[in-house]
Order: sequence, then C-alpha cells, then structure tokens
Amino acid sequence: MIQLVPAWAHHYDEFWQTIRRRNLWLIKLRYGAVVMLLGFIIASEFFLGLEFTSTQITAIAAINISILLYNLSLHWVRQFLKCDPNKFNPLHFSLVQMLLDFTSLGLLVHFTGGIESPLYLLFIFHIIIGSLILPGWVIYSLTALLITAFSSMVFLEYFGVIQHHSVEGILKVPFYNDYEYIAAYLTVFIFVMVMSVIIANRIVKQLYKMEQDLIESFNKLNAAEKEKQKYIMGIVHEIKTPLSAVHSYLDVILQNYLGPLSKELEARLRRVKIRAAEGVEMINNVLRISNLRLLDEINKEEVNLYELLASVLVKQKAAAVQKKVQFKLKDERKEKHNILGDKFLLEVAFSNLISNAVKYVNHEGLVEITLFGSDNEVEVHICDNGIGIPQSELSNIFKDFYRASNIKLTKQEGIGLGLSIVKQIVLRHGGKVDALSPSKLASEGRPGACFRIKLPIKQEK
Repeated sequence: MIQLVPAWAHHYDEFWQTIRRRNLWLIKLRYGAVVMLLGFIIASEFFLGLEFTSTQITAIAAINISILLYNLSLHWVRQFLKCDPNKFNPLHFSLVQMLLDFTSLGLLVHFTGGIESPLYLLFIFHIIIGSLILPGWVIYSLTALLITAFSSMVFLEYFGVIQHHSVEGILKVPFYNDYEYIAAYLTVFIFVMVMSVIIANRIVKQLYKMEQDLIESFNKLNAAEKEKQKYIMGIVHEIKTPLSAVHSYLDVILQNYLGPLSKELEARLRRVKIRAAEGVEMINNVLRISNLRLLDEINKEEVNLYELLASVLVKQKAAAVQKKVQFKLKDERKEKHNILGDKFLLEVAFSNLISNAVKYVNHEGLVEITLFGSDNEVEVHICDNGIGIPQSELSNIFKDFYRASNIKLTKQEGIGLGLSIVKQIVLRHGGKVDALSPSKLASEGRPGACFRIKLPIKQEK
C-alpha cells in the first residue's frame, strides 16, 4: 500500500476529519457536475446552436452515466473507510477519486473537440482541488501524467492516429490540425497547470506545517502537564504520611491505651481526629484526580450498578446513622442491564456524591437514589433534602477547587475536588453528569440538590 499519510498526522483526528470532509465535498460536487453536463447537452442542442454527432451524444451520455454510477459507489464506500495510515484510508480514496475524474474528464474533452474543447480548462480546477488533499509528490506526479496524457491526445488527433470529434458551432475555423495554435495553447495550458500546482501545494504545505507545529506544541504541553501531575502526586503523598500517623496515634490515645482521658480532652481529641480524617480524604481526592489525568485508559468490566450503589450505601451507613439520615434505593428500570466500566472508579464517583449528600443534609434528612433505564443508557438520580446549591453556581460546581458559597456557612471542611473527580470519571465512561437545585425532595427550608448521571449500558447478548 502506498504511504500517503505524513508521520505527524497518523493520530491527528482533525487531519482525518478534514480529508473526509473534502472527500464528501468532491462527491457532492460530482453530483452537481452530472446535472450540469446534462444541462449543457440540452442547452447546446436547443439554445447554443452547437451540433453533436450521434457518436458524441452516445459517448457523452455514457460518460455522464458512468460518473453518476461511480460517484454513487464512492458515496457508499466512503462510510466504511478507516483512518488507518497502513491500510486503504481516506487519502487513498481521494487518489482513486482524482484518477477516475481525470479519466472521465479526459474522455469528455476528447469527444467534445480535444484542444478545441473548453472543458479542458477543468483539468486546472481539478488539479488545484487535488493539491488541497494529496501530498506534494503525488499531485506533482498526477500533473505530469495529466500533461503527458492530454498532450498525447492532442498530437494523436493532429497526426490522425485517433479521430478528432469537433463540435459544430464552437469555432468557425478548426485549429486542432494547426501546429502553431496547438503549440501556443499547450504551452499556456502546461504553464498554468504547473504554476497552479506549485502555488496551491506551497500554501497547503505551509498550512500543514502550522498544524504540525500546533500538534507538537500540544504534545509538549500534555507531557508537561503529566509531569506536573506526577510531581503533585509525589508531594501530596508525602504530606499524607504524617497525617495518617497522627490519625493512628489519636486512635491509640482515644482507646485509652495511654490511660483514661477527661471528657473535655476526649471531645477535643475527637474533633482533631475528624479534622485529620478530612485532611487524609482531601489528600486522597488530590491523588485520585491526578491519577485520573495521567491515565489514558480505564479498566472495563461488566458492572451491576444496583449492587455497586447498595455496597456504597453500606459503607456510608455509619455516617448516615450518626445524623439519622434515611437512605432509599429504588430501581425503576424494566430491563436491568449491566454497564461496561471501571468498578473502582465508579464506586469513587458514587461514594463522593452520596457522602456529599449525607454531609450536607440536616439531621433526620433523606437521601434517595433512583435508577432509570432505556435501551441505550442507565440514569442514576442521587437526590437529597439538604442545604441545596445556589442556582447561579450550578454551572461551576464541577470545577476544580470550587465550593458553593452556602457551604462556607456550614462547619463542613473540604477543598472542592470531589465533584471534579465525579465529572472526570463519568466523562471517561462516555457519560454525562449535571445537577439540579432545588431537588424533587425539597421542602420549606430544605431545597436539596439532585445529581443526574447518565452512563451507556452494556447490552447482554
């Protein structure tokens, strides 16, 4: 297979999309050409006073039908093309289109007068289009081939080797057999063809060079971002170690291994333990989000969402019991399909949302988790009747380090990474997440919030 794709564009999606769009544009243009050619024949016969022989009419009609048929075939084949540089791809498809068009146009020019036909100017138009798609060496080779083929046809007609098909009414005096005219016309044609290709190809080369530079810059930025995330993970992990040690020592003290404590001291130490636990959780969130940004892929397995959510609720039960928060888990799906995803990351996402719900509801609050389903996706609603989220801030809550203004009035600590982690996990699974406030559980003084997560399902075969 001829290698037509430049190395820098192998994995550049925008390059492939551009080539695919231009291929489609050529196909649509060809449909227009078929209609215009038919209109030209009709107009020539009835309005322009041009006369075609029966042979010319038959040949032009056959060529026009052939263009329509191969264009329909190309339109159908296009949808199956893969953007693989080592196999038949959209660039090879472009080359096939150009070769078919040059062959059809060459035959049209021959049957409408050869050097006397105005249609040969379309070669210039077509070669410019080719310069926008194909690599330089390919388009230069096609130009040389086209000039050689057209010149050969002109001289073969001049020497009488092949029949010349003149169109009565275009010229008063034929010049296909006049050497001076042929030489002048061919010289201008060749000059315009070569200059058009050179200019168009240089412009395209400059544009591709700019794209290549942008890709390289993007890759460097991406590499720098990964290094930054690794550095953050290293530093944060070091901070976590002493905090975890403090938490462990506090456990030892609070369990009276070092002797009995006064009630006042025990209360203070328990608050310190809570703060230490929150610090460790914040560090874990930073590590999770940094790890997410470093991963290019996620592990995928079949996940039963109902079982996963039930497991998360069991882990959150202690916090819920302490605040007398009631959990409700409902499955409204008719078809209970599994989804394809990373079980650990999904558990992190739902755990974040449910723990937030517990954290920001008042005593004796309610957290309701409901599953809905369709043929293509499963939707999970996590709703509460807590403090809610200000309407003006709903669009910001999934940003890194953002905390809603009303949270600051509570005694709950955090750094605003939990929802950012949730969004990244959901997006990695091809899903969507958004938030509503007030929620469907809202009551007076308790607006609540509702988070809606949509995930594609894995259909069982």
